[in-house]
Amino acid sequence: MSVAGVEGRDQHGNTTFLIASENEPDQEPKKEGMKNAGDMRTGEEEHEEEDDDEEYYSPPERQIVVGICSMTKKSQSKPMTQIMERMCKFEYITVVIFPEEVILNEPVERWPLCDCLISFHSKGFPLDKAVEYAKLRNPLLINDLKMQYYIQDRREVYRILQEEGIDLPRYAVLTRDPDRPEECNLVEGEDQVEVNGEVFPKPFVEKPVCAEDHNVYIYYPTSAGGGSQRLFRKIGSRSSVYSPESSVRKTGSYIYEEFMPTDGTDVKVYTVGPDYAHAEARKSPALDGKVERDSEGKEIRYPVMLTAMEKLVARKVCLAFKQTVCGFDLLRANGHSYVCDVNGFSFVKNSMKYYDDCAKVLGNMVMRELAPQFHIPWSIPMEAEDIPIVPTTSGTMMELRCVIAIIRHGDRTPKQKMKMEVRHPLFFELFEKYGGYKSGKLKLKKPKQLQEVLDIARLLLAELGQHTDCEIEEKKGKLEQLKTVLEMYGHFSGINRKVQLTYLPNGQPKASSEEEEGPKEGPSLLLVLKWGGELTPAGRVQAEELGRAFRCMYPGGQEGSHRRLGCESPIGKKGDYAGFPGCGLLRLHSTYRHDLKIYASDEGRVQMTAAAFAKGLLALEGELTPILVQMVKSANMNGMLDSDSESLTDCQQRVKARLHGIMQKDQDFTEADYEKLAPTGSPSLVNSMKIIGNPVRTCDKVYALIQSLNSQIRKRLEDPKSANLQLYHSETLELMLQRWSKLERDFRNKSGRYDISKIPDIYDCVKYDTQHNSTLGLEDTLELFRLSRALADIVIPQEYGINTSEKLDIAQAYCLPLMKKIQLDLQRTHEDEAVNKLHPLYSRGVMSPGRHVRTRLYFTSESHVHSLLSIFRYGGLLDVVKDQQWKQAMDYLGAVPELNYMTQIVIMLYEDNNKDPSSEERFHVELHFSPGVKGCEDEEKIPLGFGFRPASAENQEKQTNQGSLEDLSEDEPDRALPISEVNSIRRSPLIRNLKTSSMEVLSEASSSSPGYSSKGTSYRLFPTCSRQSSEIKPPGLDLFSMPAVKRFSVSFARHPTNGFEGCSMVPSIYPLETLHNSLSLKQVDEFLNAVCEDSSDAHTPLTDSKCKHNPGIQSRHWQQYTHQCHKPTHLPNEKLICNKVA
Repeated sequence: MSVAGVEGRDQHGNTTFLIASENEPDQEPKKEGMKNAGDMRTGEEEHEEEDDDEEYYSPPERQIVVGICSMTKKSQSKPMTQIMERMCKFEYITVVIFPEEVILNEPVERWPLCDCLISFHSKGFPLDKAVEYAKLRNPLLINDLKMQYYIQDRREVYRILQEEGIDLPRYAVLTRDPDRPEECNLVEGEDQVEVNGEVFPKPFVEKPVCAEDHNVYIYYPTSAGGGSQRLFRKIGSRSSVYSPESSVRKTGSYIYEEFMPTDGTDVKVYTVGPDYAHAEARKSPALDGKVERDSEGKEIRYPVMLTAMEKLVARKVCLAFKQTVCGFDLLRANGHSYVCDVNGFSFVKNSMKYYDDCAKVLGNMVMRELAPQFHIPWSIPMEAEDIPIVPTTSGTMMELRCVIAIIRHGDRTPKQKMKMEVRHPLFFELFEKYGGYKSGKLKLKKPKQLQEVLDIARLLLAELGQHTDCEIEEKKGKLEQLKTVLEMYGHFSGINRKVQLTYLPNGQPKASSEEEEGPKEGPSLLLVLKWGGELTPAGRVQAEELGRAFRCMYPGGQEGSHRRLGCESPIGKKGDYAGFPGCGLLRLHSTYRHDLKIYASDEGRVQMTAAAFAKGLLALEGELTPILVQMVKSANMNGMLDSDSESLTDCQQRVKARLHGIMQKDQDFTEADYEKLAPTGSPSLVNSMKIIGNPVRTCDKVYALIQSLNSQIRKRLEDPKSANLQLYHSETLELMLQRWSKLERDFRNKSGRYDISKIPDIYDCVKYDTQHNSTLGLEDTLELFRLSRALADIVIPQEYGINTSEKLDIAQAYCLPLMKKIQLDLQRTHEDEAVNKLHPLYSRGVMSPGRHVRTRLYFTSESHVHSLLSIFRYGGLLDVVKDQQWKQAMDYLGAVPELNYMTQIVIMLYEDNNKDPSSEERFHVELHFSPGVKGCEDEEKIPLGFGFRPASAENQEKQTNQGSLEDLSEDEPDRALPISEVNSIRRSPLIRNLKTSSMEVLSEASSSSPGYSSKGTSYRLFPTCSRQSSEIKPPGLDLFSMPAVKRFSVSFARHPTNGFEGCSMVPSIYPLETLHNSLSLKQVDEFLNAVCEDSSDAHTPLTDSKCKHNPGIQSRHWQQYTHQCHKPTHLPNEKLICNKVA
């Protein structure tokens, strides 16, 4: 053995730290004071060199020798070197590292002597020899060696954890061993696996029983897209990849366990003895497989605080496995912590505090055990491990505590529906098989269930081909359509089709517009087939970009961390989005200061929107399926976000009947019709009625335009050049013709009456084709779009109630569970402090590291958004007569014609820590709204709000020190932003009249705009003055002189589509507008209480007379404050004194 080391000496000149000479290139370089362990005596040399003892330097006091016996890669790693150097500062401790050559090639009798042994298994390490050495020399073992055999077998790890009463995921072991056939019972289904009688529905986890095998697979259900995520040891910046393979592995032994949704982060816990545990968070490898690394290439991890229960778990793991230094993985899910892996000996990387703590704990442990034995004078130091730091906020800054957002799903393909009455015994058998008689209704979504429906349809059609059965013959066209739709795509994947069956004891009571034959006697089933409505690539981009923009509402991160966290923005270069720091949220989430939960209804488009939003919000990568399974909660919602459109309330049925009656009059709307149809005086409604004039004549025009459209599509199909044309999202001309032909058949029945319920579907289809298939150049589509939109702007909102009492009645039926949940979210924010928080020592400038921000995101459909907005508008939250800001908000909402895709209602709760906890001023609530995606045409007609978070009139005098958690005025509010490429549409979606008292980002500009160049220009984020001059400012409108606030606008112009096929222009999303920003929590809580109680006696809603506005006056008033001229004025360079975006 070569010797190439130098002795390290302590203050008495004694040898302290000895290290092997076989340095490898990738190991920590030798430090001064390290010596080759070859100079230490081995066991055999002890007797041979008795005569030479005087030549070997012996320290005055007996030294305690700590031996490090592991592979060189581990013993000379940076963490080990750092900790051992610190241990050598103990006066009586010497550290010796066993050379790898000795460990592998020499018998244990020739291994160096030591009093305390730190030895642990890794790849290639001879654990048997280490056990033999320990038996021979009997040193103090820091980590028990025999228990390390168990740690290499996941079955044994789980057994020990169970015996100790430690929570772990539900699991079963599949052992493929010929000698133990009883442990090898595997039954694999479409969406589940049964292991030895234990059933695991997807998603579930499949782990090899050998702990050294890191190829862990997670299998996803077909409802989330199927496939699997394959985890492996980190290779570069990857830790997992997504695979479309859905079948489990057929060779080898595995543990199958329940998948635990953890909100995208894992916790690594490192013990040093039973009383010390360090914990770090990292992004879960199951999420998108990308490893977050810092500028030095190290994986980014964040220290977190363990709860009292988790500290007890750490103690139990340390003692159960007899491993003083021990790492294990925690999953925090559903309010509990589960241990899912025990790794044995492992150190924290790149934490100086941990290195200090670990060396101190280990050194004290060694001295406590061995100092008395060697008669070394040593007393146990009493030091507090953790300094109790209680951070407090200063000044009158408001701290963001809670963000609640209710968001409609993104752009989708047109929804399609077909109804048919069925009486064949096979349908009744299917209904009974899946428990339909319990509730009288049945939803069939799973591939197996849909396959059974398809088999019945094929069988009945085959029978029709052989015999003429009149009962079946009546439904032949419907059966063929049922078969065609179920055979689309060639396979069942995700939630893109579903069948609903409803039991009718006396048959269908009334013929629908589709089936005009008289009803038959006896029970029947109403079969409703729904397809389409899938989230489009454009919808994914909308949701992802909105998620990225949503970071702007959270406290910003430091500039230096932007690049490190990978927060690249499509606009800013420093991790900003439209001038806002957006990376604060990423750090907030990783450190567990962010209490995030994402909920979605069971519709596939809604769930995928939620997953895409989470991807943008948390800067994730890869497929949406793993993100959906990990992040989005959709089970057991108790109807909170779902609505069964087939079972309408009595009130809604009456409203629809009245609405249909008014819309069937073949005459121009009269004053009485305006009174009946628009009693609230909503400007958008009044404008649409003016466009329509005579509803029947307008429907005639729409019907004629649909016929013309179908004729044009048929001609294209007959033309060989365009017959095989590929449309957006893989649609063909034939499929396009199918949906338009169906609308033509369904819209007008044989008697010539129009089915008004088809108007939303017509608008849906023409909006889709105008945006995505405009390259076809079909004539008159814009006219069809204009007329159908005017009709839809009446039918859609008024289906949720015509007068205010009806609106409230229907709204409560839809979203009462959601309102209760929102109330609970607001209440729990200031009551529940027992969440996992950031350790104060790692706060790094955050004002209150012990606090957390609660975020609740609810993704749902149009019905819930309409209903929730109705409750806020008409439920009596504020008096429009007394509150000027609320009146302006109500005027604004009344002028919004459509709640489009990605509509948002956002509630933000702030806390002023300087106010008395019992004071109403302690908690401050803000209500914001965005009508979602911009329409295809007439964008200039959309009403303008008052910006995001303007100051309220009441707070004008109190603005001196107010702000959000972090003062954004220091983040260069005047920073230039690069312009994005101008889109190829007639009018840029981001050029808007500048808002009163707002700061606005112009990321695009029309080339025709005066004073702006479309090439190579940068626009600045700038404040503007009132749109009216002070001379003509109307009295009482104090909001027109608000201080400037920042706002953000999301642009999707020519956005890269990540490989999605044929992604057309993705429209922009309207910025959030503040409806009110000076509500107290008590005020909101009392309002929600009233709403959530019985509507008959819990609250007195606003009467129609109170809510009714004069349409003419309102239109004039709206015009007055949205179209006055204005000029931008730069404010002095000082701190903005308004409430800023957090």
